[in-house]
Amino acid sequence: MSRSRVVIMGAAGRDFHNFNTYFRDNEAYEVVAFTATQIPNIEDRKYPPELAGRLYPDGIPILSEDELPDLIRRMGVEQVIFAYSDISHLEVMHKASLVLANAADFRLMGNPRITLESAVPVISVCAVRTGSGKSQTTRKICDILRRRGLSVVAIRHPMPYGDLRKQAVQRFATHEDMDRQECTIEEREEYEPLIDKGIVVYAGVDYERILREAEKEAEVIVWDGGNNDLPFYKSILHIVVADPHRAGHELTYHPGETNVRLADVVIVNKIQTADRQDILKVRENVKTVNPRAIVIEAASPISVEDPAMIKGKKVLVVEDGPTLTHGGMDYGAGTIAAEDYGAAEIIDPRPFAVGSIAEIFRKYPHIGKLLPAMGYGMEQVIELEETINKSDCDVVVSGTPVNLQRVIEVNKPIVRVRYELCEIGHPTLEELLMEKLGPRLATS
Repeated sequence: MSRSRVVIMGAAGRDFHNFNTYFRDNEAYEVVAFTATQIPNIEDRKYPPELAGRLYPDGIPILSEDELPDLIRRMGVEQVIFAYSDISHLEVMHKASLVLANAADFRLMGNPRITLESAVPVISVCAVRTGSGKSQTTRKICDILRRRGLSVVAIRHPMPYGDLRKQAVQRFATHEDMDRQECTIEEREEYEPLIDKGIVVYAGVDYERILREAEKEAEVIVWDGGNNDLPFYKSILHIVVADPHRAGHELTYHPGETNVRLADVVIVNKIQTADRQDILKVRENVKTVNPRAIVIEAASPISVEDPAMIKGKKVLVVEDGPTLTHGGMDYGAGTIAAEDYGAAEIIDPRPFAVGSIAEIFRKYPHIGKLLPAMGYGMEQVIELEETINKSDCDVVVSGTPVNLQRVIEVNKPIVRVRYELCEIGHPTLEELLMEKLGPRLATS
């Protein structure tokens, strides 16, 4: 019987996971290519044969998504699997229409085979959109569990933008681990705050192998989702973070709406800076599609190392990169800090932007006067450094979770902005965790 020819559309995350769990050893299918988008410089590579398995001795090419129509026709592709996240329902259907117009089937995957079973309990933290507040929620949960005496490991949604062979299974316990594995700024934004709290982080490409390694040192695993993707592991408590600054997106983004429909708990975050009508809109939308979900309101108050460094100064605001780009936000924690602590001016970095940083501003014009902390490769890190050093400002206000001074050499003082999750009212996350984990947590 001939194998059905398949292309998997992705961004170096869900696409590889779907392949590994469903297609790798499946003789009914032949995956002829991955296509890549959202992340710069990940196309024109190959999913290596060491990871692709016995059916793919030459590996699988990773091509630009722009090549998809020609690829379907040239390779006789029958099915296109859509496998990346944080995209509007409208854009998903535009891509579906493109595929259908080129005579292939368009497929979304949600079957049990791609959701792995763990030998230890998994708490999953996912979101409606990028930048909703997963990271501080993950940190809060890890703090609660460790305070109760449990050994906790965080497994982070994949971000493998380097040598995939070396990144199959990654374990991070120190800053040196990140240096040795040449982590991008985007990876450091997620790993560094957890490592600073003494929490081991796993990530990589092959999430079956990652899970089995993590199980050896964890009594509880916290799945730290990426973008607004679904968890790769079956969890005993599925927590989804919603952002009232983007009210309505809980029903209009993929797979954010799926997360809401699956959620045991929805955290409506950032209520300290949101309009009350938007908070109520999110709550009502959640109730409409998932009335069984517990809804918690929470704030993510910011703290600044030295507020006096901001007052009356010309500041350059650096924010979390993915939150501004495909997350669609036009401000973040750095912006709030600059305004709250009396900056004289937020300067415009666009006249000073170089290389791919300048291209980011052209691709995402809504960013305006904020500088996204982009660093998907060493070349882009150097361009970010040059952009900051050329900028006409007194101080850099850094709203990204990563310590930029560990990554780049900046000729200006940097003020770091931090934020943690604070639930408002009851139930709290600790109460829900105690209820779900029962004697395991309460007696530790």
